[in-house]
Amino acid sequence: MENNDLNFDNRVPLEELKSTVELIKKELASVIIGQKHFMDLLIVSLLVDGHALIEGVPGIAKTVTAKLFAKTLKTNFSRIQFTPDLMPSDILGTSIFNVKSSEFEFKKGPIFSNIILIDEINRAPAKTQAALFETMEERQATIDGTTYKMAEPFMVLATQNPIEQEGTYALPEAQLDRFLFKIKVDYPSVDEEIQIIQSHHERKGEKPQDKIKSVLTPKKLEEFKKNIHDVIVEEKIMTYIANIITNTRNHPHLYLGASPRASIATLTSAKAFAAISGRDFVIPEDVKKALVPVLNHRVILTPEREMEGMTTETVVTMIMESVEIPR
Repeated sequence: MENNDLNFDNRVPLEELKSTVELIKKELASVIIGQKHFMDLLIVSLLVDGHALIEGVPGIAKTVTAKLFAKTLKTNFSRIQFTPDLMPSDILGTSIFNVKSSEFEFKKGPIFSNIILIDEINRAPAKTQAALFETMEERQATIDGTTYKMAEPFMVLATQNPIEQEGTYALPEAQLDRFLFKIKVDYPSVDEEIQIIQSHHERKGEKPQDKIKSVLTPKKLEEFKKNIHDVIVEEKIMTYIANIITNTRNHPHLYLGASPRASIATLTSAKAFAAISGRDFVIPEDVKKALVPVLNHRVILTPEREMEGMTTETVVTMIMESVEIPR
């Protein structure tokens, strides 16, 4: 019997949060075939104020899923296609001289939205990445000496293609660290592929976004975030997280281990995983769900292991299996 099926009295009200999450998943499942883990990770990112980096080959619905996810929220959405000639002002905005008032007026760029989808984030040059970096971390933008705060909620969903590296700029480690999750999206199974073809045929040209309804307001989202802060975490769970993260720093297969930011990201994500399951306390399974997407982009393999074709997921799983699970 799974823990999710146990009956108990919650000290934190989570019924509405759980039912709203189920509604979001139902809306997305009406168009998106499979990708259940991907959807869970997007929802958790939103609930804990995190940004998500989505990696996968072209054509596997990374952008479509992100766009449809944004449509389930009653918020503003903007999409920015990153290119090698993109300048900071193209995303932040620029000051324009108003002839009538004889003053410069700031015209906000597409980053001033709630859910921002950035396609092919690694195609923009370092200067543009740096401008994005401030908005992601500080949730504000400084233009001509004036600081503009981002409206809540503020979430960046960025996609990148792991195969085509020509004309791309690798994201600096410091910027990668600002993403809560790196979500790796794989090809669908044969059964899912058949369903994808069938659903496309049955839609008869109808746009996928026309089938999605908005089910979550910013006000409700703020309530849910407060509920997640109240989820109970026992000391032995905190020790479990600390032991796993510490093990990444002295593992023979890793050149770079994870920082304390990874520990905090694992903790907050585990609390959200517990909450969307309707539980007001964290169990080791919640931690395990969070670890791979949290550590994917925060640890670096040694060159020898990388040449052998080993992945960060493999090493993270090895570390998880080597650390004793708290009872």
